[in-house]
Amino acid sequence: MQGVVKVFDPDTGIGVIVRDDDRSEVFLLPGSLAGSMFRMLRQGQRVVFDLEEADGRPVAKNLRFGSDGF
Repeated sequence: MQGVVKVFDPDTGIGVIVRDDDRSEVFLLPGSLAGSMFRMLRQGQRVVFDLEEADGRPVAKNLRFGSDGF
């Protein structure tokens, strides 16, 4: 799955990604970047991720660089 970072707070590790396919929002929870190549995300950054469900809401895991390399 691919999307764009809408917002990310590095202090809390919480953020939101907007999916490319249906424009729905996917949450980043504290620890979502653990094990990924990212230490920080910026607004507008394109990422590829796996989609999981936590507490009945979509959550992004295993983040990787998006198709444009950013």
